[in-house]
Amino acid sequence: MFRKLLIANRGEIAVRIIRACRELGVGTVAVYSEADRRALHVRYADEAYPIGPALARDSYLSIDRILEAARESEAEAIHPGYGFLAENPDFAVACAEAGFTFVGPPASAIAAMGDKVRARHLMQRAGVPVIAGTDTDLRDDEILRQAVTIGFPLFIKAAAGGGGKGMRLVQGPDELGRSLGAARREARKAFGDDRVYLEKAIQGARHVEIQVLADSRGEVIHLGERECSIQRRHQKLVEEAPSPAVDEDLRQQMGEVARRAAAAVGYTNAGTVEFLLGRDRSFHFLEMNTRLQVEHPVTESITGVDMVAEQLRIAAGAPLRYRQEDIQIKGWAVECRLTAEDPFNDFLPATGRIIRLFQPSGPGIRVDSGIHEGSEVSLFYDPLLAKLVAWGNSREEAIRRMRGALREYRIVGVDTSLPFHRWVMGHEAFLRGEYDTSFLARHFPAVEPDRAAYRHLAAIAATLLGHQQRQRVRLTPTPCDEDNGGSAWRSDKAWKLVGRREAMGR
Repeated sequence: MFRKLLIANRGEIAVRIIRACRELGVGTVAVYSEADRRALHVRYADEAYPIGPALARDSYLSIDRILEAARESEAEAIHPGYGFLAENPDFAVACAEAGFTFVGPPASAIAAMGDKVRARHLMQRAGVPVIAGTDTDLRDDEILRQAVTIGFPLFIKAAAGGGGKGMRLVQGPDELGRSLGAARREARKAFGDDRVYLEKAIQGARHVEIQVLADSRGEVIHLGERECSIQRRHQKLVEEAPSPAVDEDLRQQMGEVARRAAAAVGYTNAGTVEFLLGRDRSFHFLEMNTRLQVEHPVTESITGVDMVAEQLRIAAGAPLRYRQEDIQIKGWAVECRLTAEDPFNDFLPATGRIIRLFQPSGPGIRVDSGIHEGSEVSLFYDPLLAKLVAWGNSREEAIRRMRGALREYRIVGVDTSLPFHRWVMGHEAFLRGEYDTSFLARHFPAVEPDRAAYRHLAAIAATLLGHQQRQRVRLTPTPCDEDNGGSAWRSDKAWKLVGRREAMGR
């Protein structure tokens, strides 16, 4: 195992990796921007190094500065977490050339799966079912002709990226030209590459993904599926494992296809093969994420496998500790992504200082958090604050525990998605497990906050604050003799109350 690991990331995932390293006896190195000087991952790590200004391109996306911190700290390996440089093949190559082990797949696999058009070709050759669409880089006029052949509705997708960037749903021919131009512009801005391709839209589909682990000896296993259909603009908000739409037979089918997909690109380490699951139980390859996923804790909860620890062992050259038959699913897990966003204002990102924080606990409750009281939430980075995970022996028990934990959770100082998650956990369609990727579009816009209640609460808070200020009483030290070493803290007689007379008399 490595002696020391640098984490090229921030927030809750950096804290999660640090905790895994502690269990394995691996020293940890954090990196931070100027905006993250007091961040939780900086406090938790054994060492911490500044890498630049708040802007990600000048800090967390700067390969040179991260490698410089790795050299200065004498780290042996680098874990990219997710986001930032995690799926950048150039970063994986740079780590290897600088003499550091990259905790992730080989650069060739990252590059192959990062180009969505190339990934479609590879999957088709490997016998993986792929959604109907275009497989080559086409001119606009060629795309317009191909769209008619594929049929509407369809998606325009960026060839060089994912996460919903450069993606447009097109319902009919009259929308195609406008959407094509918008998708190219967004793809160019996000990825520096305006290539796009077409993919048939599957109506009523569920987003189901399979977690895989692969070692350098060619062994690949899967850890079951996750349901990720509750999304907004293709960004996942709630996940659960297993999926309420998948039985054991379908799980084995999808798992074997995922293993085949990973083997086709010479994959090692942790990865996720994502599928669209139709109402007729047919499934098609969507993409492969060549990194640790945000939602990995629900898989850990139902399998007992520490994904980060396995990543580190595989990167250190160890064989897989599990065979496929060792992986048994126990119970159910649900995850809510808590973000600094206002769900009642089109999920507008929120900023501010967290002045009060209470995180729930109890049987089956897990909180992966990157915040503390006093944390500053800025617009520089992703709004994810924490992940709340509830496990139960059954889906019903996991949801009950999640509802209780959401009632306990308190974050004061910034708007968060907590009200949204409380709403989801009480929605009949979710409780029945009968939902797909259109869930939010069909249900959530009808929900409005009780603005009158907010005004009443604000008035009460203002009244209490004014009363507190009028009745303020403070403690001040009295002169101390030398027997106390000159310190008021060493004597129970060295303090007196100072305040308004009327307050003192009450």
